[in-house]
Amino acid sequence: MFRMNSVISFKMSPYKMNNYFKCSHVCLYSCHAVQESLLSSASGFSNYRGILNWCVVMLVLSNARLFLENIIKYGILVDPIQVVSLFLKDPYSWPAACLIIVSNVFILAALYTERRLAVGTISETTGLILHIFNLSCILVIPAATALTVTSMTSVGGVISLGIYTVLFLKLYSYKDANRWCREIRQAKAKRLTRSYSCPNVARSNGSAVQTHVSYPGNLTHRDMYYFVFAPTLCYQLNFPRSSRIRKRFLMRRLLEMLFLMQLLVGLIQQWMVPTIQNSMKPFQEMDFSRMVERLLKLAVPNHLIWLIFFYWFFHSSLNFMAELLQFGDREFYRDWWNSETVTYFWANWNIPVHKWCLRHFYKPMLRKGTNKFLAQSAVFLVSAFFHEYLVSIPLRMFRLWAFMGMMAQVPLALFVSRFLNGNYGNAAVWISLIIGQPVAVLMYVHDYYVLHYGSSA
Repeated sequence: MFRMNSVISFKMSPYKMNNYFKCSHVCLYSCHAVQESLLSSASGFSNYRGILNWCVVMLVLSNARLFLENIIKYGILVDPIQVVSLFLKDPYSWPAACLIIVSNVFILAALYTERRLAVGTISETTGLILHIFNLSCILVIPAATALTVTSMTSVGGVISLGIYTVLFLKLYSYKDANRWCREIRQAKAKRLTRSYSCPNVARSNGSAVQTHVSYPGNLTHRDMYYFVFAPTLCYQLNFPRSSRIRKRFLMRRLLEMLFLMQLLVGLIQQWMVPTIQNSMKPFQEMDFSRMVERLLKLAVPNHLIWLIFFYWFFHSSLNFMAELLQFGDREFYRDWWNSETVTYFWANWNIPVHKWCLRHFYKPMLRKGTNKFLAQSAVFLVSAFFHEYLVSIPLRMFRLWAFMGMMAQVPLALFVSRFLNGNYGNAAVWISLIIGQPVAVLMYVHDYYVLHYGSSA
């Protein structure tokens, strides 16, 4: 200290040295500055990782308590044999599996219709009629089978109708995309060079080289079945391809699929089923306070199962198929959890369906002069139809709860976009997800219970 002061006194004049000590004295006792609190939006602070970790810990502890309470009250309810019985009533009758095998007839019908259209042996009008008939059969035949064949279980019906719904959307896109190719070929009077959607991958210096074909060179069995199994609903002649299959990535996704499937089954048997069964009495007695309590109790396991299913299907399963087929486009979802509007959520949580609606339904309506609100409402209407189609037919009862739930998204979207912004809008989206689904589940289970067991009760 003495040494430093001597250096300062040697280099500074008495006046400057006096000011230096005054400034040092002031800085020593000055500890305030103009600044905002960290939790204020004006502070610009965004690192809330600790609070997020706290929320996760609290969520785990609260659910652990609920799970322990469930075990103490009901015991172990997980039964793998019971899961098998959900798929098969009669071990010698597999109607759902037979339906899935029969779907090849409709796939080949679409391919051969396009081949006839490509060479001009049938007219565009005839081809359109054949496609409409084929697409109608895809929706009607599995529905009629699920309603009339008594050995078809509800779970088997949901799976088979889900596969046929995906096939319907794929073949509709296949029809449109090939028609666009014919229109371009006729308009330009030359061949349209596009990449082959299922090429033989050749190796050159460690990179994949893709061959190219033009329409109608894409109308092959290999191309068609590649599209059928590819994790997309929109057909094109050139699909982006990855250079190789990553075996470690593939195994991780496979292990995730197996583990999460077991977890889903266990949570449904151990947590969802007892909660739903205990909810029937308040619904029958119209005890509104107990109904609300049951609804809130069901909301937690239902939402947890929905989140796990989302990860299992959109991340693990679709990435597994994409990696196996070297399908390059892996955008199966976007950041829907940050949705501040209802429309943003529906546009980003299921990208394959969103792209199909945008390409084959929404934009064609806009080109025909329909305003945006009516076009969006029409998209929700089609979505509501398929939601009801996938629920009511396997359950063999028509209550329109899923249909009304989807159509209710239209006024909800208008309300949230007009009156709620930012975090409030995001909270509204989460509340609609957490509360809306259990309401629909309880409605269907209650009606199914009354329809099948009401008289005996």
